Amino acid sequence: MLFDANALMTPLEHGVDLFSEVQALIGAFDPMVPTEVRAELSGLARQRGRRGAAARFGLALARRCAEESLGPAEDGTVDGRIARYARSHDCMVVTSDRELRRALLDDGVPVLALRGPRRITLERR
Repeated sequence: MLFDANALMTPLEHGVDLFSEVQALIGAFDPMVPTEVRAELSGLARQRGRRGAAARFGLALARRCAEESLGPAEDGTVDGRIARYARSHDCMVVTSDRELRRALLDDGVPVLALRGPRRITLERR
């Protein structure tokens, strides 16, 4: 189960217990956060206000996850590398990013996303 940055920021922004909700939906899972997502969260965590606080909370959640690189930056955007990783490793992705979600679903990758206040749903095509 791959988590992207906005998914890890969701708990503080929307009051969702992310890992409990995912487990209730799909059962036991192995959480993974790409090195690139941790770097993105680290940059956002330097900001003040709610977004910075959400990123710092996301980093705390990321410490509970395995970490793996998505590959060289020359291989495209982080979202593109997330999609490629998910396809090649046959894993679900937790994200609320509309463009990434659409690309993943078009490629047949299952996506867990926030729907409504405090509810995560599984989407497939």
